[in-house]
Amino acid sequence: MKYVIFIFFAASIIGAITFWNDYVLHRTETSVVQDDQDAPSDPFLALEIAARAAYVFDVQKGIVLYEKNGELQFPLASIAKVMSALVAREIAPDAIVTITGENLAAEGDSGLLKEERWRISDLIDFTLMTSSNDGARALASIGAIGTGGGAKPEHLFVDYMNEKARALGMAQTFFLNETGLDEEVGISGAYGSAKDVATLFEYIIHVEPNLFSATTMESARISSFDASHAATNTNVIAARIPGLIASKTGFTDLAGGNLAIAFEAGPLHPVIVIVFGSTEEGRFADVETLVHAAVTAINMEK
Repeated sequence: MKYVIFIFFAASIIGAITFWNDYVLHRTETSVVQDDQDAPSDPFLALEIAARAAYVFDVQKGIVLYEKNGELQFPLASIAKVMSALVAREIAPDAIVTITGENLAAEGDSGLLKEERWRISDLIDFTLMTSSNDGARALASIGAIGTGGGAKPEHLFVDYMNEKARALGMAQTFFLNETGLDEEVGISGAYGSAKDVATLFEYIIHVEPNLFSATTMESARISSFDASHAATNTNVIAARIPGLIASKTGFTDLAGGNLAIAFEAGPLHPVIVIVFGSTEEGRFADVETLVHAAVTAINMEK
């Protein structure tokens, strides 16, 4: 699995470079017949998105390209699973996780089997790619490692998630559970700002870049010790974003449509795009609109 992910990651970089070169060539050819006064001053000015909040961050330059309610708190829905995956990787990178009946009681059925054994890295790939609630619950079961028992593992795990958010300076973020599912009517399982999620993505890109590898693929077969699973990415536009290096969807009735991605706008030029509170389908159109605007803005500076 690791070799497949590495090859796909390399292909993504090559694709980003090809897209970048073609885009620059097109702009060069077009600029011959365009007057400078015809060029838009800011590609973000006229765009329209359905999302209640959005944040576009140029990681290479450390600047915000676009912001709409970027520091306000919104329900995260399944984007909370990004923190679940990160914490699991950091506290037990070599753990073997066994799926329990309690894990499978979570909302949604992603096809995991009772007593199935997983390497933590493969379970993270499956959970992030398919947005598996069962997988997130299983990841949280490692919360008691090194504690000698006591509190329920998932409660300890959520404490770790909140500690990590504080350590990263995610001021608007807190977690009530590891999945992001609503705790009850009107109360989300996790809250945060688009800026906070961009901070989390930037940290992972720098420190744990392979965490997101599976989320760049449309589909894959991901195996445990006991079974092989067909996994389909919940980000239906994964193949349409050039140089995609990370993505995670989220949707509940309370949150609306959320989508967070990172892509290479050019060679070694990552950009993070976050949208919150769109519609279930509109989040994908919103992200594509923001990706196009980001690439245009970056090329205008060349």
